[in-house]
Amino acid sequence: MKISKRIKELRNERGLNQRELAREIKVSQPTVAAWENGENEPKAIYIYRLAEFFDVTADYLLGLED
Repeated sequence: MKISKRIKELRNERGLNQRELAREIKVSQPTVAAWENGENEPKAIYIYRLAEFFDVTADYLLGLED
């Protein structure tokens, strides 16, 4: 599964909108939208912040493990 789908899936499981997730990991809402739409991929620091926030591994986010 692509990182874009994982981010959206995890965000929806938490009941967050894009703006709320963006605030939590210190990016803008359009940045989260671009990640989820597959227009851009997060840099390593944001993969780390996403993994920490969602309590998953970076490998999970990257689709390297289920």
